[in-house]
Amino acid sequence: MSPSSPTGLPEPNTGGGRKRPTPGDRQAPRSQLANRPRFAEISPEVGVLDQDAFSKALEEDPEQALSLLAEMSGATDEALRAAARALAARLALDRARAGTPRRRGIGKMRSVTGGDEGDLDLDASLPAIAEARATGRALSADDLTVRQWSKPTLALCLVIDASGSMGGARLAAAALTAAACAWRAPGEHAVLSFARDVKVLRPMDSTRGTDLLVDDILRLRGHGVTGLAGALRAANDQLAGSRAGRRVVVLLSDCRPTDDNDPLPAACAVPELLILAPGDDYEQAADLANRCGGRWAAMAGAADAPAALLGLLEAPAG
Repeated sequence: MSPSSPTGLPEPNTGGGRKRPTPGDRQAPRSQLANRPRFAEISPEVGVLDQDAFSKALEEDPEQALSLLAEMSGATDEALRAAARALAARLALDRARAGTPRRRGIGKMRSVTGGDEGDLDLDASLPAIAEARATGRALSADDLTVRQWSKPTLALCLVIDASGSMGGARLAAAALTAAACAWRAPGEHAVLSFARDVKVLRPMDSTRGTDLLVDDILRLRGHGVTGLAGALRAANDQLAGSRAGRRVVVLLSDCRPTDDNDPLPAACAVPELLILAPGDDYEQAADLANRCGGRWAAMAGAADAPAALLGLLEAPAG
């Protein structure tokens, strides 16, 4: 993905093959944060994060406030950094709940008569047992009722492009998208980040909480080559073990690979591909989605991520 612009999500990469990290990828001293709008109001002194001031800033300019919060999560000021990460985790969950209703993704217990898997539902089976005893008939499995988990309907694997500069806007977009995936598919969701290599932040079978996941995402620092094909293969591997009826890769990227591997075969192998691209750099994302039968959306900004994900998930296939 390309270097971040001062106004929002990434700008097009014009520097050739290798994408270089910027100073924004490292921890930010207060002197650097002090140049950001509203920082003096939100953190008037060392170690302080005024949540009322932040709420006002969020109401007036969500993009600016979310970007600043993500930058503060990497502050050298330890107390401010901890407070920013805690607030970011709560905020990501709140915005995901507001923008992405939980209607799919978690399995439910159901009673099945004659099932060959599950735990015996004794109460529901008693009439059949009593009738068999009264008539002297041998019980069969078809007479008994068992309780079993139904399959979840949706599994999501979020893939975060961390190959360029992970500025505040990109971190905020990634954290909000991860929280939206967790809320939308609580039963089965995985999160990967990638540059040259792929890092598994949350495997599909994990019980790791969303607050801890968001904290991990806020620690991401961009660097290196964009190995898009390898990331898509790793996402497909995560989905391969899913029990869900619908298995989806959500790719957060401009889809501009800078290694020698063509991402198209890996993209075509994904059961369902949804791409969230930066609003000012989406041409290659659109091309990849169109060529492999996926769907894509350009995000206006980080705050748009949950709604953009919902729109893609709800859009009719094809």
